[in-house]
Amino acid sequence: MSLRVGVIGTGMIGQDHIRRLTQVLSGVEVVAVSDIDQDRAKAASPEGAEVFNTPEALIGSDRVQAVVICSWGPAHEEQLLACIEAGKPAFCEKPLVTSEAAALRVMDAETAFGRRLVQVGFMRRFDADYRRLKAVIDGGTLGAPLLYHSAHRNASVPEGLYTSEMPLNDTLVHDADISRWLLGDEVRGVEVRVPRRNSRGKDLRDPTLVLLHMASGALVDVEISVNIAYGYDIRGEVSCEKGVASLPNRPATVVSDRHGIRQAIPEDWRERFIEAYDQEFREWIVAAGRGTAAGPSTWDGYAATLVADAALRAVESGGLETITMRDKPALYGAAVAAAA
Repeated sequence: MSLRVGVIGTGMIGQDHIRRLTQVLSGVEVVAVSDIDQDRAKAASPEGAEVFNTPEALIGSDRVQAVVICSWGPAHEEQLLACIEAGKPAFCEKPLVTSEAAALRVMDAETAFGRRLVQVGFMRRFDADYRRLKAVIDGGTLGAPLLYHSAHRNASVPEGLYTSEMPLNDTLVHDADISRWLLGDEVRGVEVRVPRRNSRGKDLRDPTLVLLHMASGALVDVEISVNIAYGYDIRGEVSCEKGVASLPNRPATVVSDRHGIRQAIPEDWRERFIEAYDQEFREWIVAAGRGTAAGPSTWDGYAATLVADAALRAVESGGLETITMRDKPALYGAAVAAAA
């Protein structure tokens, strides 16, 4: 029997997930959609799916067994709390929520329910290249990780819609999450530096350099450049005690002709991570069919929120902004030990 899913939010990412759920993956059926723009919801609705006027009505529908949340960030808390109250697994696109207080309310509701219901859309964890990189680190042959270099480059971002805060409270969350996951570590402090600005970004604060201080003592530097012009370029390299492990460039195909030797660069996130998006939903469908969730958790969304908040403080203060986390509930697994 297929998992019956309702999708809240039918913008670009919502439409792409509807395509994925209806045309690519098996074991799932989109039976309901909802969007603040009713015309857009109707246009994105698969045949036979019901269009609901409100997210609450969709979540409460007996037809809907699990929910995919693709609405804007400030709406996530209310929708997640409604899913938890209804006992329905929810896949929530990042950010989980937009404040620490909201993250704690969602966490408290989920822990009180007693079972994981929320998976956050940090798709990099499902990318085959990142999984191979983590396997090398976890295997221990290179010794302890000391430094992680992460680059997150966009060809461009929408003028007027992407603000100077968004590299830190929107883009950075992916790099923060993948750093925590790869290193098996928590972020304890954040520094931000803003170099010479890219003239293509006009008044936008771009690029941005972020330094994450991990609990183990490892350091992570994150380059965020969102007007780099040449493509969507994601890079990662871990320096360990006895060697270095890096992500490969994607796509891997190298072309040689009379113009030289070159490698294509993806145009955007959909091209670079299309297989990761597919895989994260494959795994979510299996877990949701069992009435639970796997993958990135509410705790991981909470951690990313704290990093974003600290980064916003750091860019103003110019100094190191520390992070204090609550004790990790047993529901989300073992806590990371603090540095000695």
